[in-house]
Amino acid sequence: MRTHRTAVVLPALASVALLALTGCSASGASGDPAADAASVITVDDPWVKAAEDGMTSSFGLLENTGEEDVTLVAVESSVSEDIELHQTSDDGSGSMSMEEKEGGFDIAAGDSLELAPGGDHIMFMDFDGPLSAGDSVDITLIFSDDSRLEYDAAIRDFAGADESYSDDEDHDHGDHNDHGDQDDEADHDEDAHAGREGDGGLGDGGQS
Repeated sequence: MRTHRTAVVLPALASVALLALTGCSASGASGDPAADAASVITVDDPWVKAAEDGMTSSFGLLENTGEEDVTLVAVESSVSEDIELHQTSDDGSGSMSMEEKEGGFDIAAGDSLELAPGGDHIMFMDFDGPLSAGDSVDITLIFSDDSRLEYDAAIRDFAGADESYSDDEDHDHGDHNDHGDQDDEADHDEDAHAGREGDGGLGDGGQS
């Protein structure tokens, strides 16, 4: 009998231990994991400048609804294999100087990043066109944690702003070096970076 009781008790103890480990694991899995960057970013009124070929820009308002800072590091789209994140500033000569934003854009917790003509923006250095007003462009934002946010941006007609690359920036993009044909001061083709018409209001845009 003692041998029989031992044979029964030991499996029982093993089962209890297994249940305890399983319960611990389940508890950990049910805890709230840290949200990835893409899940806390919303995109308000995204849009892309209509263009026949060459280069164009995309804009919109990115809001970080999370409790941690996030960093936008890259952008992808089916219409272009060459997309950059650009920052724009006054070059001191009356023109706007544009350069690629190294390291991407940081978006603080509870803050937002405005992508707008004459400011920070997404730059399509070359694309499969034409991009016609009334259509849309698929865009995927990629963050430093490798999470991805996909959305569609409306294509719109609009007038542009005058911007240029900074003198120390090397942008060699084949036939579109320095955003195409420019004068000696590397003035940016105003159609590449557009301003908003009228009072600057935008129509209804998508949100993801």
